[in-house]
Amino acid sequence: MTATAPSTARVRATALLPRLALVLAALLATLFTAATPATAHAALTASDPKDGVVVATAPAQVNLSFSEQVAMGGDSIRVLDPQGKRVDTGELRDLCSGSIIRYGTALHTGLPNGTYTVAWQAVSADSHPVSGAFTFSIGAPSQTSVSLAGQEAGGGPVGVVYDIARYAAYGGFAVLVGAAAFVLLCWRRGAAERPLQKLVVGAWVTLTVATLAMLLLRTPYTGSGNFADAFDLSGLRAVLETKTGASLVSRLLLLGAAALFIAVLFGAYARSQSGAAGRPKAARSSGGPNGADTAKDTNDLAFGLGIGGAVVAAGIAATWALSEHASTGIQTGIAMPVDILHLMAVATWLGGLTALLVALHKIPEIEREAVQRFSRVAFISVLVLTVTGVYQSWRQVGSWSALTGTSYGQLLLVKVGLVAVLVTIAYVSRTWTTRLAEPPAGKSAKVVSQRDVSRETESVTVPADPKRAAQLARQRAARANAREKQVRDADSDRVGLRRSVLAEAAVAVVLLAVTTILTSTEPGRTAELEAGGTSADASTAVPDRAVKISLPFDTGGPAGKGTIRLELDPGRVGANAVHLWADTPDGQPLDLPEVKVAFTLPTKDIGPLPLAPERAAPGHWSATGVQLPLAGEWRIDVTVRTSDIDQTTVQKNVKIG
Repeated sequence: MTATAPSTARVRATALLPRLALVLAALLATLFTAATPATAHAALTASDPKDGVVVATAPAQVNLSFSEQVAMGGDSIRVLDPQGKRVDTGELRDLCSGSIIRYGTALHTGLPNGTYTVAWQAVSADSHPVSGAFTFSIGAPSQTSVSLAGQEAGGGPVGVVYDIARYAAYGGFAVLVGAAAFVLLCWRRGAAERPLQKLVVGAWVTLTVATLAMLLLRTPYTGSGNFADAFDLSGLRAVLETKTGASLVSRLLLLGAAALFIAVLFGAYARSQSGAAGRPKAARSSGGPNGADTAKDTNDLAFGLGIGGAVVAAGIAATWALSEHASTGIQTGIAMPVDILHLMAVATWLGGLTALLVALHKIPEIEREAVQRFSRVAFISVLVLTVTGVYQSWRQVGSWSALTGTSYGQLLLVKVGLVAVLVTIAYVSRTWTTRLAEPPAGKSAKVVSQRDVSRETESVTVPADPKRAAQLARQRAARANAREKQVRDADSDRVGLRRSVLAEAAVAVVLLAVTTILTSTEPGRTAELEAGGTSADASTAVPDRAVKISLPFDTGGPAGKGTIRLELDPGRVGANAVHLWADTPDGQPLDLPEVKVAFTLPTKDIGPLPLAPERAAPGHWSATGVQLPLAGEWRIDVTVRTSDIDQTTVQKNVKIG
């Protein structure tokens, strides 16, 4: 007996895939190593001068403090005079020190009195642009021609196109991964089916084009908002140096590997499946030249495709995990792998659902076993999605109040509702799948295949007259379409399954849109912290007991670190006494040049109520008769100055009863 060797192309593809998996695993490990933790969605926490303040003399510079690390450029902070002319030098000063994130810009000397506008724009660590503006006055307020109602960062037509690209990228990824998984795990013969091939290739093209668009639009999206800047080479170079730019480039490299995966899947692997489908079952299982050896080669190729495809898919998912919400906030070392699993589960379920819908609609001869296998794969995907989703929800929301009181929490509730609807419809689909597995007695087992229809139409002799030939071609196409519909609708159980899967797909599209919006929405945990609404950061007033808080500070200068201990007695509405102590890191009294306090009740638009406590002893200041008119969540701002140029403002919320 002569053994038939596997084809050269198949051997090369099988040998190449393990190497590809190792290279991609190394790239994925490199991406993980480069990830840096931060908090989500940067927000302006303090400024010097403060918003709305009137200063006696012109400041030498304007400083801005943020809740997390941000990316800023020379034009990120602009200071405009009442006529709208820039009065800053355009030089960005990095004043960050330890956990203090502060940037500033110097002002020209000799500025006249009037109201000045500070406009700023930055990119937070989770890749989203943030911006804002405020005013301060020198000498006395004045009229200004500068409008604060400017375009929000990431908005305008560029923002719309960028968001469309983000939606397309998520959709392309889900279909690419899910449809490929459907072929390998559920219906191997589907690799030779033209509709599924078009679906996977179309998803790859969509994801690639969307990624390129996001890379080119990144400069105008986070900056000027002008489409022309998409081709600014200096801006593109700056984008490539950012975490988001590196993630997008990595995604493009991984998509190149995905193209190789698709070529093998729909090339050597599809040919092996077509050959196996054309042989009798006994021949496929025999030990002859076309039997066990060929089956082993096919299984080896499938195994290599599965390993390589899983690594490529995980790598592409990591480009989101390493540049968006998962890479910021708490427990990033856990959150990023969990986010990758979540994205993979979503893609396997929803993308596989899309592939099943295409197969049911375009390929009537899909085996019942393939539908059953997908049902099991989808069930496992839903379990993974549920576990990872619960963790992500806890991490991003943090409290029950944030679940209902923030935009992120409300969108999350909508997403949970959509998942519940999707699971309900999926249960109906599983019922149809069970009925497919056991056809009722008496139902005809013979179904005319689509290929039979094609052979019928191809056997007709084509007349010499072109017009007559065209007319016959249209007639044959109409008959073929009608015959195809007859084949699809011959099995009532299959029709019911197709309709339920179509309903699943419709809900899945909405679910994917909501998920994409969630990725650009400020997490509930951070939003609530910025609003000062979480009890975790607030000292609760206890009857007949003073409120005591500790505020670490770092002005960035020499001997600029320490702790302010503040006591508010009795900590109730009405008159209160305030005592402040400043300590060095080793607990010794720290005599500061200046300490100022301000009280603000944001919910009632009261404040800031300024307070200049008197020095009672080295490192100790006090004031009496401090009036707090209403109960509520008060914010206490303490401004500490350690030298002529080094100062900072720290704050905390306290509940006043």
